[in-house]
Amino acid sequence: MYLEPQPPIPTLRPYQARLVKDLYTKLGEGYRRVAVIAGTGAGKTVIGGKICADAASRGCRLLFLVHLDVLVGQTYEKMHAFGLPCGFIKAGWKEDPNAPIQIASIQTMAQRSWWKNWKAQVILYDEGHTTVFSQVGQTVMYETHPKSVHLALTATPYRLGRAQLGDHMQTLVSSPVPSELQRMGYLATMQYYGVPRDSQINLSDVRTVAGDFDERDLKNACDRPELIERIVEEYQRLTPGKRAIAFCVDIEHARHVAEAFRAADIAADVVDGNTPIKERQRLYRDLGSGKLRVLTSCNVISIGFDEPSVEVGLMLRPTQSRALHQQQIGRVMRISPATGKTHGTILDQAGNLQRLGFPEDIKAYHLPTRKDPGEQSASPMKQCPCCNRLVWGFVLQCPGCGYQWEVEVQVHTAELVEVLSKHQQMLPMIEFFRQQRQKAFRESAAPNWAKRMFYEKFDRMPEAAWGRGAIFGDEPTLADKRSYRDYLGAIAQRQGKDLSWVIEEFQQEFGADDWQEIFYGR
Repeated sequence: MYLEPQPPIPTLRPYQARLVKDLYTKLGEGYRRVAVIAGTGAGKTVIGGKICADAASRGCRLLFLVHLDVLVGQTYEKMHAFGLPCGFIKAGWKEDPNAPIQIASIQTMAQRSWWKNWKAQVILYDEGHTTVFSQVGQTVMYETHPKSVHLALTATPYRLGRAQLGDHMQTLVSSPVPSELQRMGYLATMQYYGVPRDSQINLSDVRTVAGDFDERDLKNACDRPELIERIVEEYQRLTPGKRAIAFCVDIEHARHVAEAFRAADIAADVVDGNTPIKERQRLYRDLGSGKLRVLTSCNVISIGFDEPSVEVGLMLRPTQSRALHQQQIGRVMRISPATGKTHGTILDQAGNLQRLGFPEDIKAYHLPTRKDPGEQSASPMKQCPCCNRLVWGFVLQCPGCGYQWEVEVQVHTAELVEVLSKHQQMLPMIEFFRQQRQKAFRESAAPNWAKRMFYEKFDRMPEAAWGRGAIFGDEPTLADKRSYRDYLGAIAQRQGKDLSWVIEEFQQEFGADDWQEIFYGR
């Protein structure tokens, strides 16, 4: 009998292990409904697999809810990597009610009933911003398994409509925000190109239905030969030969875009909801190998697509959904050292960047509710008249060419122009501050010296988060922490500072965790 080889058990990255530890701390505090937020590329499936493995090792039974057929196979692959036996509540997959983990499609669950009496101690909702709000998800949470632990795993907590994830989950744990993961080297840095407002897709006749643009109206606005021709030209001008995925309005739009690329001798194909799983996997392999250069889609590769070599995302479908927007950008943010990928690029014909902002500008995750759905990201508001770069309204000097603004100038162009996120524009300031912190430590100067140098150069104070890991990196040793504690203690003694100052400065370098062990031996 042939036995499928057991893949190596995944090793968690330090921040992934910290997230899982934070989750168990929350559960120990009595919370029963917790959102687990890990942005695209942060390793959400590995984190979910680790949680399942821990639950199974404790003798718990776990129900893992997914909302797309393609996610059943992906979830099973991760469970298999952790050596976990699984049953399935999914048409075409083998049912085994005795297995400790059940991977369940919410569509199939609606046609089955035995799971309602299956005693699961843990319920994990994959893509929780969707599955929690399904009829099955609500039934599981409040009717069939109200006393279980409920974990909503998601890359983004936001969703369209009034009801939000915070209306059902009590608290959250999260991975670092995208800009931190980029700094750590776990996400690719990004370049963004968008069109000025006057050159964007005309949405004046597009209605809003259920919180987002009406698909039928969008088709009339977006599936136009001149717009499709323009994005092919811009791809050739800005990212020639790079692997790209295109987010389209509907299947016909996706086909038209692929046809236009093929007409320009660029290998392109289409994937949609009706594409069989094996055919999808072949298309993804062809894209990864470079046999395909452009893969167009409609509502397929926003979720469940994992091909890190993709370098370019073509945003051709306007949306009002921040969740969809972040997921689409996230498909291009994965690192791929094997293919020599140095960064990701977004070509935004839909105006989504100006409407919904940039992943790099997320400062922290929080749970939105009906009463507090969260602030919208700010938008770049002006364009440099010399180099056509789009920048934020508060910028007085163009970071591209040095142009100085006195009065705002409107420039009209149909070409895509580079857009910088607020975080990207601050990167030179962040790097300067981190260098000054390193210098202060080397020379046994006080940390405030670095803040003073920063203020003198930029006429503002640095943000505390910019100093995290500046001196010892993201994986400091116990010796590093003790060395920094002793350094701060000497500064405090010299300047008459108390212990609270030492602890606060210590946490700016290493974060809020584990300081008790360093200071009190706990």
